[in-house]
Amino acid sequence: MKRFNILTVLVAILISLTPTVALADIGGLTKCSESPAFAKRQKASIKKLEQRMANYESGTPPALALEQQIQRTQARFDKYSRSDLLCGTDGLPHLIADGRWSHAAEFILPGFGFIYISGWIGWVGRKYIRAVSTTKNPAESEIIINVPLALKIMTTGYIWPISAWQELISGDLIALDEEVTISPR
Repeated sequence: MKRFNILTVLVAILISLTPTVALADIGGLTKCSESPAFAKRQKASIKKLEQRMANYESGTPPALALEQQIQRTQARFDKYSRSDLLCGTDGLPHLIADGRWSHAAEFILPGFGFIYISGWIGWVGRKYIRAVSTTKNPAESEIIINVPLALKIMTTGYIWPISAWQELISGDLIALDEEVTISPR
């Protein structure tokens, strides 16, 4: 009987420690195509535009502009409903930023794009400052930008990851400890 109790406790511990598959939606979100709030929001948006269009005669420029806006609104809602975007109880699409590859197009890929573009800007700025520091008046070249030089550097800056790797390998990317000034305290 004592062995049975110990075995039961061990099985209960094992069952409680095993990971279970979450069958719930992500944070209460559902696919936009299946969300009643999303459909309600679509109907309300189009109805509001149609009510505004009723104030104008058919064929007038404001009425034509509203017709185009209705078509764009329908196309936007159709695109959201065909995608894998998830909508909340408010009927709005939500971005999932938890690292799942199924939602990479929502956050991971734009994040890499942001890192690439900000790295490009930083690399070009660094390269420009290094280039003008050899001129006879570098402070003036930082205030009054040498546009031809800046454009030349900008057009080659798109390969900044390769350039940064080459400078890291050669030792030009990181300054030596002796070259870094330390303030006296």
